[in-house]
Amino acid sequence: MAIQKILVVDDSPTERYFLSDILIKNGFSVSTAESGEEALLKVKADRPQLILMDVVMPGQNGFQVTRSISRNPDTQDVPIIICTSKGQETDRIWGLRQGARDYIVKPVDPQELLAKIAALG
Repeated sequence: MAIQKILVVDDSPTERYFLSDILIKNGFSVSTAESGEEALLKVKADRPQLILMDVVMPGQNGFQVTRSISRNPDTQDVPIIICTSKGQETDRIWGLRQGARDYIVKPVDPQELLAKIAALG
């Protein structure tokens, strides 16, 4: 099934706009969340087909939220791509261990993002 509905989780309005703009121009339906807590509510309510997850956020960080989503039987099938400025290899490994399917370092290359989404779809 091709991915249509994507949830963008980032505390930065600029990043949310940038990612949403890329996705909408490429035909995706996008919803956004400003925090990990809001993301958990939206995942249950909106049932996105993919989540783009920032790591550094107030409250729960993206690693914690990814772990919550990927370990919950109701939401574990929703793929998560971590999209963060944390570019260390240890961060990438940790993110994948929390249940993320992929990991992108900011600034995001639109073509790389779209290729990763296509690979999951």
